Amino acid sequence: MNYTEILIIPLIPLAVFLVLGIFYSRIKPAVSGIIGALGLLISTLLSIKVAYQYFFVFSNDGVAYQTLVHKTVWMNFTETLRIDMGVLLDPISIMMLLVVSIVSLMVHLYSRGYMKGDPGYTKFFAFLSLFTFSMYGLVLATNLFQIYIFWELVGVSSYLLIGFYYTKPTAVAAAKKAFVVTRFADLGFLIGILIVGFYTGTYDFELLNNPEGSPILSWAASSFFGMSVLSWGLLLIFIGGAGKSAMFPLHIWLPDAMEGPTPVSALIHAATMVVAGVYLVARLFPMYYFVEEGIILQVVAFVGAFSALFAAIIAITQNDIKRVLAYSTMSQLAYMMLALGVSGYEGEAGLGYMASMFHLFTHAMFKALLFLCAGSVIHAVHSNYLKDMGGLRKYMPITHITFLIAALAIAGIPPLAGFWSKDEILVAVYEKNTLLYIVALLVAGLTAFYMFRIYFGIFWKRDPEYASTPHESPATMTIPLIILAAFSTLAGFVPFGEFISADRMVLEAHINLPLALAAVATGMAGIGLAWLFYRKETGLPEKMVDALGKLYTWTYHKFYIDEVYLFVTKKILFKRVAEPAAKFDRQVVDGTMVGIGNSTVRTSEKIKGMQSGKVQDYAMAFVAGILVIVIFFVYYLTE
Repeated sequence: MNYTEILIIPLIPLAVFLVLGIFYSRIKPAVSGIIGALGLLISTLLSIKVAYQYFFVFSNDGVAYQTLVHKTVWMNFTETLRIDMGVLLDPISIMMLLVVSIVSLMVHLYSRGYMKGDPGYTKFFAFLSLFTFSMYGLVLATNLFQIYIFWELVGVSSYLLIGFYYTKPTAVAAAKKAFVVTRFADLGFLIGILIVGFYTGTYDFELLNNPEGSPILSWAASSFFGMSVLSWGLLLIFIGGAGKSAMFPLHIWLPDAMEGPTPVSALIHAATMVVAGVYLVARLFPMYYFVEEGIILQVVAFVGAFSALFAAIIAITQNDIKRVLAYSTMSQLAYMMLALGVSGYEGEAGLGYMASMFHLFTHAMFKALLFLCAGSVIHAVHSNYLKDMGGLRKYMPITHITFLIAALAIAGIPPLAGFWSKDEILVAVYEKNTLLYIVALLVAGLTAFYMFRIYFGIFWKRDPEYASTPHESPATMTIPLIILAAFSTLAGFVPFGEFISADRMVLEAHINLPLALAAVATGMAGIGLAWLFYRKETGLPEKMVDALGKLYTWTYHKFYIDEVYLFVTKKILFKRVAEPAAKFDRQVVDGTMVGIGNSTVRTSEKIKGMQSGKVQDYAMAFVAGILVIVIFFVYYLTE
């Protein structure tokens, strides 16, 4: 099997980044946009070709298999423990390759219109290309250390993109916040990698994920505080994934990251950076399942369920449409984590794994569409807030229809893509835990409600007094919307279980009619409630706000989690820990060193006359020394 194209796919955006970055001042903005989009188009076409070959040309009677395309030893520690750099193809890496390529291409095409006239136009496309290269490296990694290297490169790229408007204080603060919070999570990831490598003797996914291999079979060899050491390592790795995928309580960076340009929001928060955490757990799923009977998967499931509900509740009260979509992303990513947490491994027991990857695939399409539609609206009205919008369906018909398709898809309304993947998640959760199923079903209803709250607020509510008449976005922006709308409509019909499953065997998925009807009814109820409250200005929202009182206030302020972080960092870590440590450093450590230095200077001042450089002084000292010796010996001999 020849996959030479796979080596070219990530190198193209890297080359685009270098060209646009080095020749930044010499390339015209329009040309840089064409170079960026053309590079991603080639990578996308090659990705589609590789996926077709993998699944349809070289498949083995429907059984997906793993292929190491290329591996080079980078660092060699022992016979088995080494760090390789290479390319690993398996069903989920191929799926992620397609997701990253398609969404990134749409964002590149869209950005040519959205960023037109921006003074940093060329720089923006350079950063987009760097981000895409980083994601390619992450999804194709062959081992834990390689994925960590690109994981951090993705973090740097997101920092550059979120803080793209570096003259805007809120954007700079958001970029720093995203970088710092995810670095704390990544510390756990790194420690987890070191623990797993030390106790298994390998970092390679091939060996780590082999159910019959020594890393999994020997998990009980060492324990710590009642759990196996490998379980602790996997928990720490999950913390890294939770930080990147904005799980509670490491979610606080995600809403603030909306300060970047809207295409960045679509790229980072739809299908690429934020799903890296879900991908990481899926990549190591056999270890999570077999080590200590999947105890860490239970943590994954409950963290996912709580994060999904927590984010959905907050999304109901937010008035910035991009922040609503940010919390929606957090909620849907938590859905994927929940599905992984309740999944088994073999046969139909692995439905949760398949459903999680399926929802990752479909969600990428309609969430990217939602963000790009939001960008189109913001481009027209020059505001992110619902109070400045209304009646835009008359002015922006393409944006209106495509946004509606995406909203119906995320609400789980058939036959759109979100229905099929969300239904599989609900079935998997129902078969594992009734309480978690109730939470997941409630989240489905809340999702439909808050999505149609902003839909009616943007496109149906009465027109505010626009400074200038809104108009539809140019074709460079609407064509990607139409393409993503088509994906959001048709992606659910992909027989996903035939391509991706936990044990890599074909998984026949079936509709559970009672559960499907319950999910659709819940979604329709959410839409109906949003219609009642927000289709026209009725005063009902204000009455509900008054009725909820403090609960609404807490929800609107995101349960004051940011304030808790500030209190802990400023009042405890900085004031109670950092300041005393700094005082000790200045007064004791530095004081000791300065005292030694000053004493040395004073002593040298006292004795430096002994080294005057004058011959007569040395002669006098010599004679005086001789006299002292003579007197000493004369006195000693007379005794």
